[in-house]
Amino acid sequence: MNPADRDLLAAPGDSAPPERADAARNRGKILAAAAELFAGRDPRTVTMDDIAKAAGVGRGTLYRRFPSVGAIAVALLDEHERVIQEQLLRGDPPLGPGAPPAERLAAFYAAMVELLDGHAHLVLGAESGSARFATGAYQFWRVHIHSLLREAAVPEADSLIEPLLAPLTAEVYLNQRERGLGNEQITAGLHRLAHAILDPPP
Repeated sequence: MNPADRDLLAAPGDSAPPERADAARNRGKILAAAAELFAGRDPRTVTMDDIAKAAGVGRGTLYRRFPSVGAIAVALLDEHERVIQEQLLRGDPPLGPGAPPAERLAAFYAAMVELLDGHAHLVLGAESGSARFATGAYQFWRVHIHSLLREAAVPEADSLIEPLLAPLTAEVYLNQRERGLGNEQITAGLHRLAHAILDPPP
């Protein structure tokens, strides 16, 4: 395994103490209510008051668990992103270790398009605007891309990380879908981008 891959975010929260039963119930109610609200409308229009009312909990209970709507979206998205993180670290190639960098990047793009297809509304709520750069998942993706660029000996790797991640924003993905592009077309374009950047010159 690439040493840089081993340094990717481990599994935040694994050592956290177990929740009390009532706290776990409230958390479940909050996440279920938020998921329904996010699925029904633009997550950027959902407020903490909306979620508290839908979950049947007080504002104090809600804010003790989550500081913002974005934090709730992050919690909902976390389980889906962790699946990809685990595959990047220990899965089969080309998504996991063992394939050339360009193939791994193309496989990562394909996995992220699949994630966006099912959960773009959560990504939109969790990573809208500058909040995207603060999430743990984004830092994980960033380290992964950087390790692939270094492995491929791409010059100016640091300046290419954000451009390579930019196509995976929910806004870009949803705009492409609204313009009639299917997932296969989006994935094919990203596959071409991966190989154009990471394939060594002839």
